[in-house]
Amino acid sequence: MSADRADEIEYQRFWRRLQQLGLNSYESRSYMVLLGHPKFKALELAARAGVPRQKIYEVLDSLMEKGFAQVVQEKTKLFSAVEPGLAIASYLARRRQAIEHEFTDQTRAADGLVDDLRAAYAEGQGGRGTLDYLRIVTEPAQTAAEYRRMLSEVRGEYLEFSRPPYAVDPLDEQLVRQARGAGVTCRLLLEPATLDDSYRARLAEYVSAGVEVRQTESLPMKLALFDGRSGLIALLDPVVTRPTWTAVVFDHDGMGQAMKGLFEDYWRRGTTLG
Repeated sequence: MSADRADEIEYQRFWRRLQQLGLNSYESRSYMVLLGHPKFKALELAARAGVPRQKIYEVLDSLMEKGFAQVVQEKTKLFSAVEPGLAIASYLARRRQAIEHEFTDQTRAADGLVDDLRAAYAEGQGGRGTLDYLRIVTEPAQTAAEYRRMLSEVRGEYLEFSRPPYAVDPLDEQLVRQARGAGVTCRLLLEPATLDDSYRARLAEYVSAGVEVRQTESLPMKLALFDGRSGLIALLDPVVTRPTWTAVVFDHDGMGQAMKGLFEDYWRRGTTLG
């Protein structure tokens, strides 16, 4: 490899590293040229560094501000490079200080912004968007989580049409016992075809705890209703052969009243367990 080619590769390597440090292309080339000579006039430097003549004074001002160049003769204004060890160290120190100041200012601004946004968030969460009172749930685990959440929050009345398959079997759910123990009215309506001896034994325990239980020949859907307002409706998918349910989670007075009316109608026609 020729000496000129090797020098060009070295120049390109240093030039790119200076740009990584934070100098732009014109500044990097100008500083590299200044390093190789004791002093330059501005226009001489522009020609050597490949910087447009109209840009060279702007480039030199920036290099002096960043600590990479200095004026060595005021009368005709000659420029020279600052020794790299001094130039780079002081430049990085100033950049770090500027970044720290900027971060401090951003932190102060963020603190105030967080308070303002938190208030807006709280206000927004208190309202309702379109159809927030209805949600479709298809995952059994999510359905179970919604059921347990509402059961843990019920205060006055819990009603259920209970049919398999279950996301949560109410007879395995301790929260039902806890709600009844807290004075919540609990009524379950079941289909007798789903009841075996073990299931009937567990139902007897529920009845002894104060849960009202009846049976009816057929239920139109799975339903859990809490305090006459919120609840779950699960409908059997009529298309697939394997039984799957799609649940609608609601929190709506009108829907709650309609579901309570439906429950009461089936409850009146139900009979006590034999």
